[in-house]
Amino acid sequence: MTIALDKLAEPAVRAFVGALNSGDRAAFAAALTPDATMSDDGSDRDVGDWTEREVFSSGGHMDIESQSRDGLGLVANYRNDTWGEMRTAWRFTVDGGKVSRFETGQA
Repeated sequence: MTIALDKLAEPAVRAFVGALNSGDRAAFAAALTPDATMSDDGSDRDVGDWTEREVFSSGGHMDIESQSRDGLGLVANYRNDTWGEMRTAWRFTVDGGKVSRFETGQA
């Protein structure tokens, strides 16, 4: 059972997931602070390079399985054309209504 986008509790996370799933680079950039940072499996990565490779050029998509009480943590089945599907955990830091950091890794 997946959680619908409109049921995600945190508006900034909802904007992030919606933009990612629709492949909308402009909306994705708008969901992030200008200095947003991220990590993948505990290693900091360049947001632009990582999202282009892991999301936009490879058809990335998240099916949300669960969210934390505060809406800043997600468990999702993430898939893209490069890696197939995997169960992932996501943690978000929100500043001023935008995502300033996200951390992802296998769940």
